[in-house]
Amino acid sequence: MHQIETAIFGAALLGLLSIIATKVSGRLGIPGLLVFLAIGMLAGSEGLGGIDFDDPLAAQFLGILGLSFILFSGGLATQWRTVRPVLGPGLALATLGVAFTTLLVGLFATWLLGISLVEGLLLGAVVSSTDASAVFSVLRERALGLKGQVKPLLEFESGINDPMAVFLTIGLTELALHPEQSGWTIVPMFLRQMLLGGLLGLLLGRASVWLVNRLNLPFDGLYPVLTVMLVLLIYGLSAALGGSGFLAVYLAAVVMGNSEFIHKRSLTQFHEGITQLFEIGLFLALGLLVFPSQLLSVATAALLISLFLMFVARPISVYLSLLPWPMKKREKSMVAWVGLRGAVPIVLATFPLLERAPGANLIFNIAFFIVLTSVLLQGTTLPLVARLLRVSAPLPEKTPLFLEYTPTGAGRNDLVEVNVPHGSSVVGRRIVDLHFPKEALIVLIHRGGQFIIPRGATTLEGGDSLQILAHHDALREVRARVAERAALEVEESAGPG
Repeated sequence: MHQIETAIFGAALLGLLSIIATKVSGRLGIPGLLVFLAIGMLAGSEGLGGIDFDDPLAAQFLGILGLSFILFSGGLATQWRTVRPVLGPGLALATLGVAFTTLLVGLFATWLLGISLVEGLLLGAVVSSTDASAVFSVLRERALGLKGQVKPLLEFESGINDPMAVFLTIGLTELALHPEQSGWTIVPMFLRQMLLGGLLGLLLGRASVWLVNRLNLPFDGLYPVLTVMLVLLIYGLSAALGGSGFLAVYLAAVVMGNSEFIHKRSLTQFHEGITQLFEIGLFLALGLLVFPSQLLSVATAALLISLFLMFVARPISVYLSLLPWPMKKREKSMVAWVGLRGAVPIVLATFPLLERAPGANLIFNIAFFIVLTSVLLQGTTLPLVARLLRVSAPLPEKTPLFLEYTPTGAGRNDLVEVNVPHGSSVVGRRIVDLHFPKEALIVLIHRGGQFIIPRGATTLEGGDSLQILAHHDALREVRARVAERAALEVEESAGPG
């Protein structure tokens, strides 16, 4: 029992130190992910803590689990109206971009390290995808706003490009173990993973919304447990059937995030907390897993590969993938620079390590070094590069909601926030004249830092934030009315001539 108690104490202490360190790192402009890795390395077998953790299987399990919940939380926050304009570019970056990066880094690593082409491509695949946890975390931590479609494109790309990287890593690991096989043998696996993972994600997402709304659990505290089980079920079922579990989890979360279900606000906040927990735990575990002495032996080569990835492979991959779309050069350049690498490359590096593939140890250490340099260099310079490229923008003010509402599960009402855009057809009109559905009640208005109790004669203004208690069907109608542009009504009222 002494070992178990010591492990619990050690995990809690490292987690607490990581949380406290985020306050200091934020003021210094250092990404928190880098701090978590550093604490893990300092506590490891070659650091001050002397914790002996050499279990790639446990790290892989924790990584898969953590990434599933991180992707689920990101999917819940993904609004379809922001994704729709970047759907094509995002899919291109998540597939062609990952493939181009794998090829370019693989060829460079093969030439630089003198390893086989398959080993070089395997290294390229391991570090080919941007990391959702790193991107979401750094953007949130730096409170960074980006103009136009840059931010939704980055978040969408980082949420859906992991399946491609996983497929390439597993496929190239098989080719490294069985060099007599043809590379074309992995194509059917790719099609099966993408199609099956995508289909199951959409279907299970709809099924999850139906289940949450219909189950009517006796205790509110069971709803977070229910969603945790749904995440595990979606990933496990999709992966067991040969589909991409990561893609299924993300798409299911997007479906849920764009649907109405009870406890949506509290469940979204719960999964944001779970994401923070897994980010800390995942990066601490990966920091414990690495041996700093082995990093020193590959530092020069790893630094060259990392710089090649940042300044050559990623930009070329982005520009080639986005050729069909008329984006500005500075926006493409920003997308290229925010190609952060985080936990995903280190987790993927455990796959060839566990299979004892040729060059697996070298690949793992180089991947870890690339993550360190990516988070350190790219993560710390995001605000500066955004200003230089003129794509930075102030973050929209997040309205504090002082009214809380907890559905009982017996009905389909919820308390939500609806923002009134400037130019909306409801601007300048009294609430009584809008004829909103009777099942929708405006209970509070936030305007310019003040809270207003609404009355029928209250006139709405652009920028108002409305808290509305409504039935789900009525809420959809209200949102549609608020989203209408005033110009449309002017044209209709003017008539011909």
